[in-house]
Amino acid sequence: MQFDRPATTNPIDRLKVVGQPIRRIDGQLKTTGRAMYAYEWHDTNTPYAYGYPVGAAIAKGRIKSIDISAAEKAPGVLAVVTAPEVGERKKGKFNTAKLFGGDQVQHYHQAIAVVVAETFEQARAAATLISVDYAEEKGSFDLRQAMDTAVKPASGDPDSGAGDFDTAFKAAPVTFEESYSTPDQSHAMMEPHASIAVWEGDELTLWTSSQMIDWWRSDLATTLDVDKEKIHLMSPFIGGGFGGKLFLRADAVLAAFAAKAAKRPVKVALPRPFMMNNTTHRPATIQRVRIGAQRDGKITAIAHESWSGDQPGGQPEAAVMQTRLLYAGENRMTAMRLATLDLPEGNAMRAPGEAPGLMALEIAMDEMAEKIGIDPVEFRIINDTQVDPEKTERPFSYRNLIGCLKTGADHFNWSARGRPGSRREGNWLIGMGVAAAFRNNIHFPSGARVRLNAEGVVTVETDMTDIGTGSYTIIAQTAAEMMGLTIDKVAVQLGDSRFPVSAGSGGQFGANCSTAGVYAACVKLREAVSQKLGFNSADVIFENGEVRSGNRAVPLAEAAGSKGLVGEDTIQWGNLTETHQQSTFGAHFVEVGVDVATGESRIRRMLAVCAAGRILNPVTARSQVLGAMTMGAGGALSEELAVDTRRGFFVNHDLAGYEVPVHADIPHQEVIFMDETDPMSSPMKAKGVGELGLCGVSAAIANAIYNATGIRVRHYPITLDKLIGGLPDVA
Repeated sequence: MQFDRPATTNPIDRLKVVGQPIRRIDGQLKTTGRAMYAYEWHDTNTPYAYGYPVGAAIAKGRIKSIDISAAEKAPGVLAVVTAPEVGERKKGKFNTAKLFGGDQVQHYHQAIAVVVAETFEQARAAATLISVDYAEEKGSFDLRQAMDTAVKPASGDPDSGAGDFDTAFKAAPVTFEESYSTPDQSHAMMEPHASIAVWEGDELTLWTSSQMIDWWRSDLATTLDVDKEKIHLMSPFIGGGFGGKLFLRADAVLAAFAAKAAKRPVKVALPRPFMMNNTTHRPATIQRVRIGAQRDGKITAIAHESWSGDQPGGQPEAAVMQTRLLYAGENRMTAMRLATLDLPEGNAMRAPGEAPGLMALEIAMDEMAEKIGIDPVEFRIINDTQVDPEKTERPFSYRNLIGCLKTGADHFNWSARGRPGSRREGNWLIGMGVAAAFRNNIHFPSGARVRLNAEGVVTVETDMTDIGTGSYTIIAQTAAEMMGLTIDKVAVQLGDSRFPVSAGSGGQFGANCSTAGVYAACVKLREAVSQKLGFNSADVIFENGEVRSGNRAVPLAEAAGSKGLVGEDTIQWGNLTETHQQSTFGAHFVEVGVDVATGESRIRRMLAVCAAGRILNPVTARSQVLGAMTMGAGGALSEELAVDTRRGFFVNHDLAGYEVPVHADIPHQEVIFMDETDPMSSPMKAKGVGELGLCGVSAAIANAIYNATGIRVRHYPITLDKLIGGLPDVA
């Protein structure tokens, strides 16, 4: 199906199933432990072996020699596979740092060997017996020191602009300029990267934890140098990803090599330190924001520059992207520069670009509002725009940032916010903060197959994944709505490379694109049913388990016949994203308390107002936003990968040292969804919320802390040591 015109009225608009607060259809499987995750797939008759990875103990250099003799003789060991043994391997399309192979070391904890044994404990013990001699080289590990050598990235769109920023900035009656920084951050998902590999001849079956089935399958075929069609990849349940499982990871490659060497099915799970240092992370940024405005608050000049680092051949953290679209201003400039660092690969983490970018921009907007003497909410409203500020002939498909800000301000009692440091309850200084939320609406082709059987049950098959986001449920809702069924008459099968290729889970495009693909497949099935029954597909109605046309009604099950019917299609996207800018918007409001004696910051309440097209399921969507808000709290207050700038690794590489929020940190959260649809987005008229709920949260917390204390912190995370010296006397 080609989606090249705005959606008109279609079966989804009935909203009998879609848009309803239906609980997760996979919820019982997960709460009872019957949903098997990657490492848990098992057959009691299969003699599984266990692989344990060995990581490089240096950050840059070469393996001179690797002695595995002691490990091979250890109890239970079946095989040892080393990177020099397998030789240099082609990198997949989506990997910057290599995953396994050859003698060159690009970063600390790069996989250099895997030990296979009868038990996990035997494999882990034997791995400690491997001796490696390195030729270590000097590396670059400090972004601030590397800024002077940062260059314009060779690909992408690093610079943009409109008008004459420099002239307009100098001429502005009120100007503002500041620098901000965000640290390296880890995905820190609960489920480790894990895979089980089984070879049958030259065919590989892999159970793994992957957000993007087809991307992984293609890149694994490249790395192993095998035919893609000989790889069967399955990932039906995923225990969190946040972008860390978008791209093929070392556990899958190690499992494949280990299973071949041991001639046994092999399980490999990356230990927690490997998840921090071996896989990807959100790169640190240093950002500079400049704003020029009239005294009435209208922005006349805005610039945002960002520096980040990555492995050679990598990409920058696109922290300026939202600034190109979020606020009006005739004279504009954005720029990204990339430094070469020998740290583990930097790559996508939930809301890449916008999450760290808004951490800077939305503090800067508050600082500028204060300098002008205008309320921060009003300042944002004044500078709203209904067109792309850099391409003014290109309107937004639907934009309601003002509605989000006004709704949130009213609901949160924003008018009660006082001047910085003016509210106190005992030893607690109380403050409120706000930030705008922004995330683009992204499209990927997405396919699905739907089967109707003689019992009137529709089964959906697509390689779409569910990373805890509710994919199973919203896909079932889509098929039920399209075929006129209740949701209990729909079965959903996901995460299998034998099924049609979907958009996958990432970039908050998964919900809109995958359901649009199911919509397209259901259109094909409706046509097949109509043809089978001799109905005109243009006027047929699917409702209450029946197919009706005129005065004739036939049970849907009867149309299937004994052999059943199948519909399959892929949603393809036209040029609507070129003629109209498609984005999602929101507003975050936060109230905090800061202990006047210790500087401890506590979140008291949070509100997110989201404008993201049709909400396919308010229960699952709300859960996504709540989780994103929690992640934003971690980004503001605690999450930071501490870099050892001498040795080039992340020191706090576990969940004891890398501190994520816990229940006690998040006392009250509320979510409001604006009532809207966007016909230019898809037949579903939906967008996405999973990353929008994170964008801006950290800045809202930072702004609230400033309002509470009068102390402005521009370098995340906002730990108590950055506050305590500026707090008022306890008396």
